[in-house]
Amino acid sequence: MESLEEIYQKHAQTVYAYLLSRTRNGDLAEELTQETFFQAVRSIGTFQGNSSITTWLCGIARNLLSQHMRESSKTQPLEEMEGAAGADGPEEELCLQWENLEVLKLLHKLKEPVREVMYLRLIGNLSFGQIGEIMGKSENWARVNFYRGKERIRKEALKYEE
Repeated sequence: MESLEEIYQKHAQTVYAYLLSRTRNGDLAEELTQETFFQAVRSIGTFQGNSSITTWLCGIARNLLSQHMRESSKTQPLEEMEGAAGADGPEEELCLQWENLEVLKLLHKLKEPVREVMYLRLIGNLSFGQIGEIMGKSENWARVNFYRGKERIRKEALKYEE
């Protein structure tokens, strides 16, 4: 098992990027990232190794974000997000346009759970297996939802171009 410091150094950026994409607030994303690792330290004894550490940490982050959203019940527009990390893979074409504000707006308009899958894949750079595990679904379910989201964004983007 890696030391807690090594785990933090290796995974903090992924957790932060995921939270930043969802909150559009750097301070809140940083606070929730710190809370994620605090919760991870508190519950390290419950980590059974059935999933990767990244998947486990993103699951904790997702739960903390959900809790925060329930408590505050307010969100900020996606346009306020200042930047996001892309991902490699079959969605490369979509990622090349990732900084395009219109694409970000379209992504924000997607309904759950498709939007969540898109965020986890594009921002969190997680595998479909990890996404399925976080969402309590199968890897195939994550792939299908990502594909549907990508196609919706592509269709809407074509409308904007016309």
